[in-house]
Amino acid sequence: MPDWDGAGLPPAAEARMERFARSGLRTSLLPVAGAAGIEAVGLSPVGEVMGTMVQRISWQGFGCGYYGMGGYGYPVAGNGPDYRFIGYRPYVEALYRGYRTALRRMTYEATRLGADGVVGVRLTADQMVGPNREFVALGTAVRARTERRPGKPFTTDLAGQDVAKLMGAGWVPAAIGIGISVAIRHDDGLTRYQSSWGAGNMEVSGYTQLVTHVREEARTRFEHAVSEVGADGAIVSRMTMNVWSIEPGEGHRDHVAESEVFGTTIARFHRGPVAPTSTLTFLPLR
Repeated sequence: MPDWDGAGLPPAAEARMERFARSGLRTSLLPVAGAAGIEAVGLSPVGEVMGTMVQRISWQGFGCGYYGMGGYGYPVAGNGPDYRFIGYRPYVEALYRGYRTALRRMTYEATRLGADGVVGVRLTADQMVGPNREFVALGTAVRARTERRPGKPFTTDLAGQDVAKLMGAGWVPAAIGIGISVAIRHDDGLTRYQSSWGAGNMEVSGYTQLVTHVREEARTRFEHAVSEVGADGAIVSRMTMNVWSIEPGEGHRDHVAESEVFGTTIARFHRGPVAPTSTLTFLPLR
């Protein structure tokens, strides 16, 4: 296998594109309903496309700061730019890099196939051996039956039939948007009491504060992703939450929360009661 410097497509993916060019063979991940839906709005499948990246994520950048000294009511420390104690910014940046690289390589494959977009994208991150994590973007490239081509392929995690409904209502998908937030909170005296076995059924306010903060910050970052592509709105498809505990020192426990928001940014191209059938004519946003 030839050496690869990380630019363009990996050698195996490049060889696959060349096989497609020679044979004309096309594959699709769309079910019958999805394939019929996109055909109804002037799109045809041209091939299955994929982008991958394996990334080592070992340095998370955790730093406890003053809130690790105990007491009551110490604040949450997040990964955003407005926090004095930035615990997980390197980790969050690594997650963004993994997802975006996988999407970029998938989109590059779509471009090589002459596609105008990728529908039904499945975006995943799976833990491998040790600190290595594989990011995968997998979808079906489609091409519009029109003479005009967009500046770059759109991407959406919506199913084919949902894309058809969206376009029929006067909207077009623009790009997949992602919002990620990770924050940490020290288990102070109040939190330890509220979560103890003798506290009965009561709210653990510190944990509520942590998960609420993380979800809100992830949603805010998702909104920024909508603005960055010049879209008019977005359809959220998935919001995840993962919470775990760590013990930086003896008798000192913290809880970390991670939230991710995924969805499709969309743009309006028609406001009348019936949208034109050639929707891809209006696709370019910038």
